[in-house]
Amino acid sequence: MRIPYRFTIVIHNKKLKLFPFHGRRMSSTPIPTRTYRDAIDALNSLQTNAAILEAVRAAGSKLNPNAIPEMIDYLRRVGLKPSQLNNLNVIHITGTKGKGSTSAFTDSILRAARPGWKTGLYTSPHLVAVRERIRINGEPLSEEEFTRYFFEVWNLLQNTKCEAATTPFMPNYFRYLTLVAFYTFYQLKVDATILEVGIGGRSDSTNIVPKPVVTGVTALGYDHTRLLGEKLSQIANQKGGIYKEGVPALTVQQPEEGILELGVCAVEQRASQFTVIDALPSTIPLGLAGAHQRSNAGLAVQLVHTFLSIKDQSYSPMSDPNTSGVASATWSGSEIEPLRFLPASFMDGLKNAHWPGRCQTVPDSKLGAMTWFLDGAHTQESLACCLEWFVSPAVGLPVSPVSDDHPPRVLIFNCTSGRSGDAFLTAILEKVEEQLAIHGSLEKKEEFFAKVIFCSNVTYASGNFKGDLTSAAISTTDNLNLKTQREIEAAWNKLVPTYSGTVHVLPSIEDAVEEARKTLDVSVLVTGSLHLVGGVIEVAGLADRALSPKA
Repeated sequence: MRIPYRFTIVIHNKKLKLFPFHGRRMSSTPIPTRTYRDAIDALNSLQTNAAILEAVRAAGSKLNPNAIPEMIDYLRRVGLKPSQLNNLNVIHITGTKGKGSTSAFTDSILRAARPGWKTGLYTSPHLVAVRERIRINGEPLSEEEFTRYFFEVWNLLQNTKCEAATTPFMPNYFRYLTLVAFYTFYQLKVDATILEVGIGGRSDSTNIVPKPVVTGVTALGYDHTRLLGEKLSQIANQKGGIYKEGVPALTVQQPEEGILELGVCAVEQRASQFTVIDALPSTIPLGLAGAHQRSNAGLAVQLVHTFLSIKDQSYSPMSDPNTSGVASATWSGSEIEPLRFLPASFMDGLKNAHWPGRCQTVPDSKLGAMTWFLDGAHTQESLACCLEWFVSPAVGLPVSPVSDDHPPRVLIFNCTSGRSGDAFLTAILEKVEEQLAIHGSLEKKEEFFAKVIFCSNVTYASGNFKGDLTSAAISTTDNLNLKTQREIEAAWNKLVPTYSGTVHVLPSIEDAVEEARKTLDVSVLVTGSLHLVGGVIEVAGLADRALSPKA
């Protein structure tokens, strides 16, 4: 009798190797228990390395035209059909900036409004641990749960074949985690799923749900332009690709070019309605800082309102004793009017929303007078929002606008080689200047930061990454020579030729943290990359304070 061809996983020097296994295991040989670290090593083996990425960029990278069929094939191999994903009751969210925050608001509101439900939340990237991307009732999967579902999906893929010969046998890093999320939510029978798009929308691996309950687009901007297009209308077309027939299509206010294209997408996809949502007023308390969060919160409110109107026949905002002036919203297939007044449960959800690494203030765990200001802004638009938050009274400015009595400020910044450090630093300096004028400060933008640190995304000074933060997409040569950081330093020196502070180019996040801690009673702004923010949380020992909503 022929014995089936199997695979076993062997971890050697932190690298995953797959070896053919013929025959049966002897009963006396125990099957090793696979650990969370094993799962992370296996996951990291699915990353695209820097050399391949660079070749793709040089050739003019484009979206994979077979992305959706390939993802459906992977789904089949783990025992699911796209139609079964409809049972997850999906709220699908995309956008250039704010989609993570909107997802967090949406999850928080829904859990407050329906505390007896089980909610699933899928987002990216993570800050410290991969399992942050897959949450149940607001909490990341435990290491044990993540390991279990990770390897159940792994084994199903290892024992099945692709239908198309051109489809890679194993999905890439993000696709794999998306599969794990779908599989986990289906196994756990969640009542509702908040699903954040990775890149774009139309070809994204999350976009295989045939009929989500409601879809939403956050603020549009210019990011991933090599993939999505140089024009805002092209980017909007990719984002609007998540709109579906018979499904309400929502968006925040957008520039005219973007809103027109999203409207076209809604018509082409035969969405049941297309609604532009206003930002929430400043009088409503939010759990996330930053004026831009009012737009995200407004969209989240309407996503949950629309979702409950469709999926919960008992839902009526009027049933909340603290709400007035809102008609019953039971859905009959007609257009759902936006909420004008908020139920108390929605208010609680907004106030208790927690999303680390976005306009977040964290006291240092070691030095009492040191404060970290964390925001993973990675586009010119999001950096402007970040500095609008930071350069304001009681944050990065003293309460008294003309006072010189403020802690010294340090900027820790990086961005990937595919983005323009020159443009990003210009956005930072222009917003600093604008905010200083608005708040009547006599400070100069050139002297706003006493120290500027440019570092790589390598976690530790030893040159190693934390397993969950490993990036195969970073060139080893770039790491050694700090090419990207030197380019950013040159851009800073060009933009601020009279700078009297100190500029540091450092090889790791750990080095950057140590340098920042040399300054006493300091305010440190960390921005430019969520990977950088996550690394700082890890090496500075901020996880307990930064990641927990109860901190």
